[in-house]
Amino acid sequence: MKKVLFILLSFCLLCSCSTSKTVVSQNIDLSKYEYASIINNDTYHIPAELMEYEILLFDAVENSRLKLVSDARIYELSTNQRNKLLLVKYGVNVQQEETVVTVNFIDYETGRPVASCRGAYSSLGVAGTAYDIKQAISRVAKQISDTFSR
Repeated sequence: MKKVLFILLSFCLLCSCSTSKTVVSQNIDLSKYEYASIINNDTYHIPAELMEYEILLFDAVENSRLKLVSDARIYELSTNQRNKLLLVKYGVNVQQEETVVTVNFIDYETGRPVASCRGAYSSLGVAGTAYDIKQAISRVAKQISDTFSR
């Protein structure tokens, strides 16, 4: 019984080592931003086998106070609106030890990174890749929501 309890506690400790965090530029007022456009090109995309999770990433940004704008429609925004626009780039890194989803927010006008949200999760391969990805996205969604609260 003690062995099982020790193994269970060790597993829980290892799973909790995955940290999610947000880094925000010190010189930026995030409240000025109202719009976000998710960049989805050859450089920033989810591999085809993970495409279903892209919906969850879009939902994570949309559930913040930011209004989503298609990257094809950015030029329809007024100059004032483009001053309040963030470009969103994301990446997914799946490894057995840890799954990490990173979402970066970049000022449209200056190209300056203003915030980076990271969601990480690990079941050490026990729960499977799909579960780990969903949990990492859930954690990055919380980071985005906290950073760009309504």
